[in-house]
Amino acid sequence: MRPRPASDLFGFLQSSHSCLLQSYRFVPRSLFSHNQIYSNNVIPHFSTVSSRTTTPTRMSSTRAVVASVYSVSVSTPQNLSSSPEDVANKSHHLENGKGFTNPWPSWRDLDPIKALKTIARHRVGPDSAGIWGPSTTPPTVPVVTPQFLPARSTVSTEFRATWLGHACFYVEFPGGFRVLFDPVFSERCSPVQFIGPKRYTKMPCDIADIPVVDAVVISHNHYDHLDHNTVIKLKKHHPDAWYFVPLGNKAWFACSGVEKCIELDWWEERDIVLTPSNSQISAGSSPSTDPNELSSKVQAEPTMEGPKANGIVARIGCLPCQHTSNRGLTDRGATLWASWSIESGGKKVYFGGDTGYRAVPPDLPKSVDDYGEEFRDLPVCPAFKQIGELRGPFDVGLIPIGAYVPRGVMSPMHANPYDAVRIFVDTKCNKALGIHWGTFVLTDEPVLEPPRLLKEALGKEGIEKEGVFDVLNIGETREY
Repeated sequence: MRPRPASDLFGFLQSSHSCLLQSYRFVPRSLFSHNQIYSNNVIPHFSTVSSRTTTPTRMSSTRAVVASVYSVSVSTPQNLSSSPEDVANKSHHLENGKGFTNPWPSWRDLDPIKALKTIARHRVGPDSAGIWGPSTTPPTVPVVTPQFLPARSTVSTEFRATWLGHACFYVEFPGGFRVLFDPVFSERCSPVQFIGPKRYTKMPCDIADIPVVDAVVISHNHYDHLDHNTVIKLKKHHPDAWYFVPLGNKAWFACSGVEKCIELDWWEERDIVLTPSNSQISAGSSPSTDPNELSSKVQAEPTMEGPKANGIVARIGCLPCQHTSNRGLTDRGATLWASWSIESGGKKVYFGGDTGYRAVPPDLPKSVDDYGEEFRDLPVCPAFKQIGELRGPFDVGLIPIGAYVPRGVMSPMHANPYDAVRIFVDTKCNKALGIHWGTFVLTDEPVLEPPRLLKEALGKEGIEKEGVFDVLNIGETREY
C-alpha cells in the first residue's frame, strides 16, 4: 500500500465533473479530511467480526418479547452467484494497482478545460437556465415525514422502500433486514459546511429517527454520496451497522472510526447473517450489559448458507457501473465505484448509485434528441445487460435520473431519464424508483425536469407511465 494525498480541494465540492459548475478555491487539507491510505487488494474469503446487538422485534399478542440479541456475521458465500467469464481479467483495474477505469467504449474521460468551456457556453446560451443555474424557488419536490416500521419481525412479509433525498434510500426487507443506501444527512454535499451545493429541499428526518440499520451501502466517494458528518452520526446512533463499500474505500472509514467495513470488487458478494442468541429480553426487563455476554467474537469459517432459526439472512453483491471517483484534485479514480444488489427475505433490490450509460457527442444542443436515428450506433455500457442476465431479475431498481445537463459533459457519468429507462430494462428490474435528483443543484437541468422526462422516456419505450418506474416525494414510502 502507498499513501494517497488527502482531499485538498475546497471547491471540488462533490466530484470533479459537477464541481466544474462551482467557484474553486483551495484551503488546507487539514480542515476537512483525513490522511488516507488506499489499497486495491481484495479482502480475504471471510471477514467477520461479530458483535451481539440488541434490536427491536415487533410485538405479537401471543409473545411478550420486545427485543432479541443478535450475533452478526459476514462471510463469502459458499455458492457464488453467476459472474462474467472474463471476471478474473479485472479490466477495470489500472496497471500496478494505481486505480480504476471504465473499460468500455461507452465511456469518455473528462477533459477539464473542454468541459469548462462547454459549461460556460451553455450558461450563456439559449438553452441555459441562467448564469446561476436552475431556479430552486419553491414549490419544488414535496417533503413528507417518513413512516418507518417501528420495529421488525423475522416473520414479517412487508417490503418497503423510502426515499430520503438524492441517492439515499432506506429499504425494509421481508424478514427484518434493513439497509441504508448512500446516506447524506448534511445541509451541503461538500468537504465543508459553509459553502458548496446546498439542499433546496429539507431533510425528511434525522438519522436518530431511523429505527434499525443493519447495513450501509456506499456507491462511491463523491461528496453527494459519502458524507463524513453523516457517517459519524450513523456510528453514534447505529453502532452495529456494517458498511459495504467499493475497493479502496475501507481506509477512509477506518480513519473515521468505522471498523465494521467490507470493501468489495465488482461481481464479489458477501452474506450477512443476524442470528438471535439463546437468550431473549422479555417485556419489562433490560438488555444485558455483561461484557462477557456481549463481547465480540471472530468467526473462523464461512457462514453456512440458508436461513437460520428466527434469524435474518441477506446477500450483498458489488456490481459494475459507469462513473468515477475522487474527493480532491489528485485522487481521481483511486477508489472504485459500484452499483449493488441486495437480496433478503425472498426479495431482491438493485441500487444503481451514480452512473452513466452512453457518451453522447460534445456540444450537442439540448434540442437534439440524442436517441435519434443518427445516434443509434453510439456504444452503451454493456455491464447493465450482464447484471440483468447474471444477477437479475430484481424486484425493485433504484436508478439515477438526474444531474445530466450539459449532456455532452455529463452523459458518460450521469444517466438522464432516457438512459435510466434503458438501464431499468437491461438490468431486468420489475419495478423501479428514481434517485439522484430533487435535493442538490449539481447540474443545469430544471429541478423538476427529471420526473417529466422519465414519463416521456417510458412512453417512448412502450412502458406504462405510472406504476412501473416512478418517483416519490422525499420521505415517501412505496410498498411492494
